[in-house]
Amino acid sequence: MALASRQPAPPVAYLRLRLRLLGRLLREIGWWRLALGVSMLVLGVLQALVVLAAHPAGCWLVPLLVGWLGLAAHRRRADWQFLLMTAPGFRPWLALEYVWLALPVALLLVVLHATGPAVLALTLVAGVAWVPPARPAAATRHRWRSVFRSEACEWVSGMRAAKALGLWPLLVGLATWQRASPLAPVGGLLAWLLVVGACYGTPEPLTMLSLAARSPRQLVRRRLALGLGYAAATAAPFWLLLGLSAAGWGAMLAGALVWLGLLVMLILCKYAFYPVSAHIRSTQGLVLAVGLGLFWHPAYPPLMLAAAGMLVWQSRRRLRAILSVSELHSPHARNY
Repeated sequence: MALASRQPAPPVAYLRLRLRLLGRLLREIGWWRLALGVSMLVLGVLQALVVLAAHPAGCWLVPLLVGWLGLAAHRRRADWQFLLMTAPGFRPWLALEYVWLALPVALLLVVLHATGPAVLALTLVAGVAWVPPARPAAATRHRWRSVFRSEACEWVSGMRAAKALGLWPLLVGLATWQRASPLAPVGGLLAWLLVVGACYGTPEPLTMLSLAARSPRQLVRRRLALGLGYAAATAAPFWLLLGLSAAGWGAMLAGALVWLGLLVMLILCKYAFYPVSAHIRSTQGLVLAVGLGLFWHPAYPPLMLAAAGMLVWQSRRRLRAILSVSELHSPHARNY
C-alpha cells in the first residue's frame, strides 16, 4: 500500500513521459538549433496571423487549420496501443495536451482582437482527443498494382493509406477551376506538399533499410531521386497553372524551387532522426513551418540553408551508425 501510494497519478506519469520525449528531441536537434527554429517559427506565425486578422473572414481560417493539423497528428499517433492498455481514460489528458500546444496561437488571436476564432481553435483541438485513430490498411488478397515502384516504399504505402491518389485529381480540378487567381494553384501545392510530406513521416523497418542501402550516401541520393521525380510529376499541373495565372512564369519557377526544396528537407528529416517517428514528424513540422516563412522575412532563406546542411550531415551520420549496427547483428556477418 505504501508503494502504491507513492506511484504518480496517471496524468502526471503521462506528462513525465511527454517531457522525456521532448528532452530526447532537444538532445537530438540541439538546444540552440531548436531555440532558433522555434523563434523563427513564432515570428512567421505571428506575421501570418496579423495578415489573416486584417480580414474578417480570414481569421476564421486559423482555427480550422489548427483543428485539421491536430486531427491529422492525433490519428497518426504511434502510442495508441500503449495508451489503451495502460490508461483507458486517457482522452481528457490528450485534450489538455492539445489545448496546451494550441494555446500560443489562441493567445495571439486574442491579442489581435479575434476572440471568437481563439475559442474555436481551443474547442476544436480539445474535441480532436475523442476522435478514433486511423484504421490500419486491411490486408486483402487482391490489390490493385501500385503505379509507383516498390523501391519508393514511402509513395506506395503512403498514397495507399491516405487514399491520396483520389485527392490529387480533386486538388488539380479545384486549382483549374480557379486558375485565374494565383492563390488556387498555390493552395493546391501547399495541400499536396502536406500529403507527400506525410508519406515520409513513418520510417520503414530496419530490415528494409538495410537491404536497400549499400552506403548512407547512396541511400539518401536514391531516395531523393525517386521522391523528387514522383513529386515533380504530380506537382507539374499546379506549377503550370501558376505560370498561366496572373503571377507569371517567374513565380512558377520560384514556387517550384521552394516546393522541391521543402520536400528535400522533409525527406532528409526522416533519415536524420530515424527510426523515432515522433522526432521525424516534429522536425518535419518545424521545417515546414519555418520554410513557409521564406515569403515573410529575409532572414528565413539563410536559416533554411543552414538547416539543410545540418540535415544532410545528421542523416548520413544517423544512417552510418544504424547500418553499422545492423551489419554487426546480421546473421551473415563474419564471426571473429
